[in-house]
Amino acid sequence: MRLRSLGIALAATAALIALPTTHPPAVAAETPLSQGKTATASSEENAGTAAAKGVDGDTGTRWSSAATDDQWFQVDLGATATVSQVVLNWEAAYGKDYKVQISKDGGTWTDLKSVTGSDGGVDTLDVSGQGRYVRMLGVHRATQWGYSLWEFQVYGTAGGSQSACGTANAAQGRPATASSTENAGTPASAAFDGDTGTRWSSQAADPQWLRVDLGSVQDLCRIDLNWEAAYGKDFQLQASADGQTWSTLKSVTGASGGTASYDVSGTGRYVRVYGTARGTGYGYSLWEVAVHTGSTGVPPVQGGGDLGPNVIVVDPSTPNLQQKFDDVFRQQESSQFGTGRYQFLLKPGTYNGINAQIGFYTSISGLGMNPDDTQINGDVTVDAGWFNGNATQNFWRSAENLAIRPSNGTDRWAVAQAAPFRRIHVQGGLNLAPNGYGWASGGYIADSKIDGTVGPYSQQQWYTRDSSVGGWTNGVWNMTFSGVQGAPATNFDSGPYTTLDSTPVSREKPFLYLDGSAYKVFVPAKRTNARGVSWPANAGTSLPLDQFYVVKPGATAATINQALAQGLNLLFTPGVYHLDRTIDVTRANTVVLGLGLATLVPDNGVDAVHVADVDGVRLAGFLIDAGTANSDTLLRIGDPGSSADHSANPTTMQDVFVRIGGAGPGLATNSVVVNSNNVVIDHTWLWRADHGSGVGWNTNRADYGLRVNGNDVLATGLFVEHFNKYDVYWSGERGRTIFFQNEKAYDAPNAAAITHDGIVGYAAYKVADSVTTHEAWGLGSYCNFTADPTIVQAHGFQVPTGPGIRMHDLLVISLGGKGQYAHVVNSTGAPTSGTDTVPSKVTSFP
Repeated sequence: MRLRSLGIALAATAALIALPTTHPPAVAAETPLSQGKTATASSEENAGTAAAKGVDGDTGTRWSSAATDDQWFQVDLGATATVSQVVLNWEAAYGKDYKVQISKDGGTWTDLKSVTGSDGGVDTLDVSGQGRYVRMLGVHRATQWGYSLWEFQVYGTAGGSQSACGTANAAQGRPATASSTENAGTPASAAFDGDTGTRWSSQAADPQWLRVDLGSVQDLCRIDLNWEAAYGKDFQLQASADGQTWSTLKSVTGASGGTASYDVSGTGRYVRVYGTARGTGYGYSLWEVAVHTGSTGVPPVQGGGDLGPNVIVVDPSTPNLQQKFDDVFRQQESSQFGTGRYQFLLKPGTYNGINAQIGFYTSISGLGMNPDDTQINGDVTVDAGWFNGNATQNFWRSAENLAIRPSNGTDRWAVAQAAPFRRIHVQGGLNLAPNGYGWASGGYIADSKIDGTVGPYSQQQWYTRDSSVGGWTNGVWNMTFSGVQGAPATNFDSGPYTTLDSTPVSREKPFLYLDGSAYKVFVPAKRTNARGVSWPANAGTSLPLDQFYVVKPGATAATINQALAQGLNLLFTPGVYHLDRTIDVTRANTVVLGLGLATLVPDNGVDAVHVADVDGVRLAGFLIDAGTANSDTLLRIGDPGSSADHSANPTTMQDVFVRIGGAGPGLATNSVVVNSNNVVIDHTWLWRADHGSGVGWNTNRADYGLRVNGNDVLATGLFVEHFNKYDVYWSGERGRTIFFQNEKAYDAPNAAAITHDGIVGYAAYKVADSVTTHEAWGLGSYCNFTADPTIVQAHGFQVPTGPGIRMHDLLVISLGGKGQYAHVVNSTGAPTSGTDTVPSKVTSFP
């Protein structure tokens, strides 16, 4: 974001010649709201670099901080304002990673923009928010010095849009609950009945709470409390969008009872009084609680609603049902880089004589609580007729939560990467190869039960997790299983199989289902040492749809972030969503779920999604497609330097895919960066395109696929391909990977372009030299250097050799002799040779 024009460069040259002692005042099209206002900071380097210097309009004076990362600079605008732009004019000691935040009270902050990889100079940030206080919160410095700003300028409209607080009581007659009641005559509802002669009272203990459901998210502006003699001395007034995660609107200490009104500012569907200290020896007792609402210029985002234009909900009686499947398939069969996105949702029941052919960006799912609730007596089919029987490009589609009784006894699911087969009961066999047994390059099965035999036939590799199979016929190169009942035994020394008895940590993907006529999302619980399917036991939690912002095509990133700030989860309906700012997930246990391969495209070089270092976020079922301007990191889980322990409730990333190029030029330095500890990556395909539009060594440059900095991260089903440097770079301790599939970049122009540190080629899977403990099973890397077939890559894998490093069942393959590998891992393993695609293997290292 460094802004440098010729005029500025010439002015800088002239300044060096003239050697002036002062700089002219800052000039802008309008006077910043921040200029001359009160500024404070976490620290000041010395008396000459006070906070006030950062808002004085003079680019010859500056604020600078102490030399640590965790520093901030804050300006008080004097009153609420609508902020549209923030300009940071950095001195040489600039912030590389930082946040710009806004607050109404200087205590509770909301992110306006997260910046990563700034190069200093002038950062001009377009933002949207209301508040009185604006600050820069440093995350990482770019230099050994502190942070230093010539000017911090905030632009917008003074005054903001004020809410008119209504006189009506939005809580009257609404459903109420409480932590306890003194007796049957003092229920929670009595505090919201409009009758000052009835009351709620609690048991005589701390803490206690009283809650009301307003029915929908509202702007909250005032809360009135009418205490009985047993009053609360210390308490909080809180709001929530979902009744689970609460934000504090007002903290009250030393109250004396009676009647009191409190001005508040926030949104929520649920409001509660949370008592922490009683004023008497009795419990808490309220005659009445009144909640007043207003309307600001930005209404609250409502949860729930319909599922948008690209979700097709059917039941067994739907007319012309086969035609609906056929129409979508006709459009999507060969639309590899098109914009169509579709989700079929099948209500519980029995569907006879159906053949649902599944093309690109099409998903089919049952709406029952269990797969057997939605029975298809027919087929769910993926074949490769569109590509002359070659299934190696059957990407981006899915099937989930169904029972299939195949019409001829065997269902066909001939897919490549990014085509998950989850939570399926196949009442027969499953064929993973295309008709004619052409090439195939899949694939992934999880939480599924195949009564008959699975036949991979021409499938090069496959990963199956926490399932059961009636048999498994063969494998080509790398077939890996964990927690699969009926899986073949390990024979990697002479065959393709790597089998683990159980999966150390797993948690199934959230899914949409019908509870009667109401849509809900089921969020499965974590399992340890899992083996076999998770159903029908179904441990987990159900969330009603009104706790989700149902995102539909045309939604903006600002609205999406507003919904998240209100405490809503996200359900992306099928579509392509352009983002002009990063989606910031900051609340623990947030669910971000996509339908029909919903696709996020970051524009103007922003990152697509950031997840804070919090517990239990679920990311599932969407594609991130890099934009034409380079993004630093498309998906970041955890802030840099994250250190919290999330072992009890890890964040999970499932069926989240990344694409750079193919649909057009795309650029991203990093695809996915995991900074948080204990994250579970369960099935991802990170793909720098080797074909399609916008493909070339620098046209769709992407240096790194997956970078893991957090500790105790587990990857199950990791597909990463074609990156300019390391496909996977693992720096965290105690990492584990079960199954890895990789192709090196086809378009490396020559050996010199990929030579580093005296090594030809970046390893597909690199474990940092500093790591002492790491373990992985079933890893394969293939080379197909079409631009220069003479390249000999040093190795597929590069790891330290300490006692805590254990690598099991690795292979490298030259595809048709287009380049070779000198070794498998480090300097161990025989070289590949010739054109016969014969793997070179290492069963155990070191």
